[in-house]
Amino acid sequence: MRRDIFQAIADPTRRAIIMLLAVQAMTPNAIAEHFNSSRQAISKHIQVLSECALVSQEHQGREIYYHLNADKMREIEKWIEEFRKLLAKRFEQLDDVLAQLKTKKK
Repeated sequence: MRRDIFQAIADPTRRAIIMLLAVQAMTPNAIAEHFNSSRQAISKHIQVLSECALVSQEHQGREIYYHLNADKMREIEKWIEEFRKLLAKRFEQLDDVLAQLKTKKK
């Protein structure tokens, strides 16, 4: 099942995993050491991140290392930028209304 990127970042544990992987590639065990959750719970979080293509895996010998897919993070950045533009436009409209109200009072 392909998940939406926003489903992945909705969970604080997954956001923390993303932050860890932004610094360096890590094995599931190394990731799990940073949390008070079970190894299986962390694996499920990693699975969700993988399904969204936020992380990719690389086999090095017997170990699997997970890497952050920074390109996929640009989807989030793009959405936030569009939302920021929308809010800026709304605030500009509010400024215009407030300016008109001040003019009418004088």
